[in-house]
This record gives sequence, C-alpha cells and structure tokens, in this order.
Amino acid sequence: MDVSRRTALSVTAAGLIHVAAHPRSLWGQSVEPADVLIRQAAERGHTDLGWLRSYHSFSFADYYDQRHMGFRSLRVINDDRIAARRGFPTHPHRDMEIISYVLDGALQHKDSTGRGAIITPEDIQMMSAGTGITHSEFNPSADSANHFLQIWIQPAMRGARPRYSDQKVTTDQKRNQWTKIAGPDGAKAAVAIRQDALIFATNLLAGEKVDYTVEKSRYAWLQVARGELLVNGTLLRSGDAIATSRATRLHGEATEPTDALLFDLA
Repeated sequence: MDVSRRTALSVTAAGLIHVAAHPRSLWGQSVEPADVLIRQAAERGHTDLGWLRSYHSFSFADYYDQRHMGFRSLRVINDDRIAARRGFPTHPHRDMEIISYVLDGALQHKDSTGRGAIITPEDIQMMSAGTGITHSEFNPSADSANHFLQIWIQPAMRGARPRYSDQKVTTDQKRNQWTKIAGPDGAKAAVAIRQDALIFATNLLAGEKVDYTVEKSRYAWLQVARGELLVNGTLLRSGDAIATSRATRLHGEATEPTDALLFDLA
C-alpha cells in the first residue's frame, strides 16, 4: 500500500470514517472525500498455529490494532483455514451472533443446544450465543484443509436465549447477484440474527457485475473472500475490503471468479 493510501483513511471503533487526503483509484482518479475506507489483506492480523492459519480484519486474540476494533456492529471477520482432521475443541461464547461461511471443504459443528451439522459452501450457519453456549468446530476431511470465514456480529440485546440455525444457500442462488444470507427477524434472510444488520453474498464469474445502494444513515463493508473485484474504480483482491459511511452506490465488476460478502449495518 502506498503512503498516500495508507495515511488517507482511518476508522474508529464505532465505524466513523475520516479522510485526511484523496486516495487514488485504479485509474488514478481521486475518490470523493469521506466516501471510503480500503482495508488491504496484507495489513490484517495473522495467526499461524500449524493446524490453523487465520487472518483477522479486526483486532482478535493476540492481534490488537486500536484503529481496527470493528465496524459498527461488525466485530470479527476471520479468514480461517483448518488442517485436515483438526479443529477447535469445545469452547464458550456469550452475547455474540456468530456466522460461518464456508468457501472450500467442510466445517463440522456441535454445540450445547444439541445441534450439530456439517456445513459446506452450499450452506450458511448461524449461532446466537446469548446467555452462553459452548461449541466445537472441526474439519472432517481426511486429507484437505478447509477454508471459511467466521463472522461475529454484536447483538442488539444481551442475555437472549441461545439458538442455532443453518440453511442451504446454493452457488446458483448467489450467482451474479447480492443474495441476503443473514438479517434480523422479518428480513426474509436465510438465517436470522439479533441485530439491525444485513449480510449479502455473491458469486461472480469474470466480467459479471453487481450493484448495491447504501441508503442514508446506513454503513456498508464489502469483503472480497476470494478473487478480484473492481469496486467504484478500486481493484480489491482476495482478503481486501472497502467500507463506506455515506449513502452511495457500490458498483462491482469481477475480473476473475469471485466470492464476496457485503454487510449493510445500522
């Protein structure tokens, strides 16, 4: 990242964006002031335990950066790869909405609500920790690492009853459009979360385009899970993100096969 781009943008823990200079787009044109934040993949935190390789968009575990404590209610995006037949042993969570989005392989889940499932790239999984829940996550493959995003959303209410859900969301359903995979009750999303937040997913082939309008008083974070996506003239690669705190239109065009997530936040 060049110096002008590095110093131009910063974000508070509340998700308010400040621009000190005009960063440059792919084509060398100035981006409008106070419009966007670029979070480059190479600047994320990193954990390597051998069996687990993880990149952290926001402060997590031993990675701490006061400039990146979260974005509105979005607290965690961990880009995880777990080795074959390895995983997280049973551990607790409380008062957090936890979404797992598998990109490659499978993720086996068991929790203290009695629920369990094997999640694939054709599924979306949500666990609302509420008053307290324990769970384990495991890669059931005998020979291949998996790849998934673990997302934490801070709930609007604390002390709720724990709950779990998973739903089928196929690649075809996500092809060349923003598909609503999570949202509050009544939002007609694949899974429900206890927060005024919407999560969309898309799967694009090279040359395919998607648009999204961020409404007034809403905030958006667009995460490229893998591939390359040109967003309003800025090229984002795997692990990169773009965020906005203003009403705007986000126009994306894939330059290669791409999976991306978009968070529309209060």
